[in-house]
Amino acid sequence: MTALEDRLGHHFNNKDLLLQALTHKSRGKENNERLEFLGDAVLGYVVADLLFYRRQEAAEDTLTLMRSSLVKGETLADVAKGLGLGDYLRLGVGEQKSGGHRRSSILADTLEAIIGAVHIDAGVAASTALVIRLLGARLENIDAQQIKDPKTLLQEYLQARSFPLPEYTVIATGGFEHEKVFKVSCRVTPLQLEATAEGSSRRAAEKLAAAEMLTKVPQDG
Repeated sequence: MTALEDRLGHHFNNKDLLLQALTHKSRGKENNERLEFLGDAVLGYVVADLLFYRRQEAAEDTLTLMRSSLVKGETLADVAKGLGLGDYLRLGVGEQKSGGHRRSSILADTLEAIIGAVHIDAGVAASTALVIRLLGARLENIDAQQIKDPKTLLQEYLQARSFPLPEYTVIATGGFEHEKVFKVSCRVTPLQLEATAEGSSRRAAEKLAAAEMLTKVPQDG
């Protein structure tokens, strides 16, 4: 545990919080799901705040795409693997046998739980510092021009799993004639997931909704 704390750059005042963050739901009722919920919210806020101040030139839609790229499951799983987080997971017998310590979705969720645990253990400043350490160069070097179209990424994700294409629906329009605002829903029926976003055009709103959906879909191992 001390070695993991060294890698995280945070030594817990309450060691039980770290233990809980590493405990998957397959292990029992005392697991990391609530910490994951908190960590997801903290991560989203911290990344949005950092991008807002560091990328003064970026418009709202660009900031949204950047944030989605940084907080999506694939990114978090890569960070978790770099930490060797799989070696510290507390899994149920079934998950252990099926290789749960290598599963991207479990690794990403656990990393969010750790962020939540740090937030409880030491507050906003500590959790912000942790996010900066974890994302490191990704935060500094992210380029909106290099981010693949989220609609394409979502389509590739679904096709790889033999799922039908997502359904995009305009659910509201507003604003003045020269400043229209489109609110679009993106629905992935097989996963029973839905994401909504607003944009200055239908296409822009669809891209943002797809980006939001990519943060929700489960990641495979």
